[in-house]
Amino acid sequence: MDSLEHLITRSIKTYYKNKLYAPIIFLVILVVLAIVFPVGHLLVPQLYEEDQISLSEMYNSNKNYARFDLKNLYFTGYTSKWLDRTRGYYYYTMINSECVVVLLDPNTCEQGAPTIEELNIKGEIIYDSVAARTLLGNLANDLNWNEDGILSTVSSYSISEPDATGFAAVAFQTFYIIFGIYSLASIVVYCLYIAFPVLSLPVQKTRAYGKPAEILAEAEEELATLPQLATEDMFITEHYFIETSSYGVAIVPIDSIIWIYKYSTMHKFLWHHFSITYTLYITAGKRHYIKCPKNIKSDIDGIIDYLSEANHDILVGFSEENRLKVEEIQNDFAVVRKITGFLSKRV
Repeated sequence: MDSLEHLITRSIKTYYKNKLYAPIIFLVILVVLAIVFPVGHLLVPQLYEEDQISLSEMYNSNKNYARFDLKNLYFTGYTSKWLDRTRGYYYYTMINSECVVVLLDPNTCEQGAPTIEELNIKGEIIYDSVAARTLLGNLANDLNWNEDGILSTVSSYSISEPDATGFAAVAFQTFYIIFGIYSLASIVVYCLYIAFPVLSLPVQKTRAYGKPAEILAEAEEELATLPQLATEDMFITEHYFIETSSYGVAIVPIDSIIWIYKYSTMHKFLWHHFSITYTLYITAGKRHYIKCPKNIKSDIDGIIDYLSEANHDILVGFSEENRLKVEEIQNDFAVVRKITGFLSKRV
């Protein structure tokens, strides 16, 4: 009996402690990515100030992404293509007395304007770009210049706007932020549930039947003093069905249960059958659904028999007839009927 003291509260805490591992691991992965790669500068790029730092210094400091105020850009006549789509237009400009190749997004440069007087872009600093070297080689041939000569006069660092603002970069930033917020929010919420189990979802779902704190206290008291039936992780007290498994925690008033049935699952690997487990499904009022997986047949049969005796209004077994009765009791299509009724009147 001592082991049943505050069992629901302890199970809620254990359940959410186990759920903490995933968001914590994911958050650690995001932090490692931010340390190894310049994620911070991609998300919040600093303004490049050419009088204070050079492109090479920024690149070597792993500050590959920045915002650039560029002036007097000239179109080279060359473009960058990807799968027959123009990815960007190559320009050149002077930065810190160096000629720098800049790849601009088609929309930024208005599809290759000959000259651009002033421009502010977000770009990635790229060292010894193969595309930039190929461009300069072709440009040298067009102008009848020496390729080594033109390479020596142009900076080895180039700036690419599409690499910082293209689909891949935007998708990475979006998912990184979403997953980061989700991980942090999950950790905060789970810690809150661990500290205050009455605020957790399993308890708050009982709001449909009364005050969650009072229902939790009553269920805890009944479970600790006189459980009517007990399996490994399912219990029946005078007024409640309680689940405390590693798959979830649930508290349901017996008089609110509408439908119960079991479902069997065969576990096998290749041609070898290992075992059969059974899942108990419970439908309660206010669209409250409980799933108790991986139980043995005798435990579930005992639970079903006891509940059906305790509440003769419970529908037992899965059948189309029972499904339709539950659908009618729950009034599942009330919203659809209202919409179709409204539309038919309008028509």
